[in-house]
Amino acid sequence: MFKQFKEYFSFTKKELNGLLVLCILMVIVWVSPSVVSLSGTEKVYDPSEFKKEIAAFRASEKKHVKRNYYREPDKARGYKENKGSPVYFKFNPNNLAVSDWVRLGISEKQARVIKNYEAKGGKFRRKEDLKKMYSIRPEDYSRLAPYIDIPEEQKNAKVYVKKEYPSRRPVIVEVNSADSAMLETVRGIGPVLASRIIRYRERLGGFYRKEQLKEVYGIDSLRYPAIAEQLNTDAGSIRKININTAGFDELRNHPYLTYKQKNAIIQYRKQHGAFTGIGDLRKIAILNTEILRKIAPYLIF
Repeated sequence: MFKQFKEYFSFTKKELNGLLVLCILMVIVWVSPSVVSLSGTEKVYDPSEFKKEIAAFRASEKKHVKRNYYREPDKARGYKENKGSPVYFKFNPNNLAVSDWVRLGISEKQARVIKNYEAKGGKFRRKEDLKKMYSIRPEDYSRLAPYIDIPEEQKNAKVYVKKEYPSRRPVIVEVNSADSAMLETVRGIGPVLASRIIRYRERLGGFYRKEQLKEVYGIDSLRYPAIAEQLNTDAGSIRKININTAGFDELRNHPYLTYKQKNAIIQYRKQHGAFTGIGDLRKIAILNTEILRKIAPYLIF
């Protein structure tokens, strides 16, 4: 046991040297604050210099002399801007030079906004039009209004208004007999939509009412009202199916019946004989009232 204790707490020569150095460093760190406080003196700051600078700044502020705003002539533009005292004279605000606006007490920046408005085709036909410029303040307009003088020919300048022509009377197209070219004459129907209408019409056997067009992909509740007034349907031209003789192939393409419903019709007919009317079809469980209402116009018994 003593041997194990000795092995656990024994140190090599290298480890003992390291412990010694660590102890010396700890002692130095511990005593260094005391040595620094004894050897040095605390620095005292004198605020008198700072106070002198503040006093000099305040003295220079009192000597400041207010000056009227004046801008020396701009060599590039050839005019000067002076907001000291406006010079009033009769003027036409259309194509008035920037230098003249400045003489009237309008700043160069405000005048540039007016010139940009004119560059885009803007005109002043009445003196009140100047008040609509966002760069002209109400007080500016009030003092300038008595001096605005717009010539009569500019006041009465003709304003061109786009003439609205009455729309042509739409052509009514019979959707069950129309080919693709005829359908494309309807406003709102292009080549792609015309092709879809014809393909769906062939599967269906024809449209017995216009509302069935909503079943065509691409004709939604927004497009339908725009084309409905240009179309009509001849219900007498739809292709009908003899439900007592039709085979699965004849029923296969009709979009209103599923595969199971078509097969159920044929099997029921084989077991119970020919159908005498739409009431017999109601006896088939998977044919609901909605399906029968939609398919009835296409059946003969």
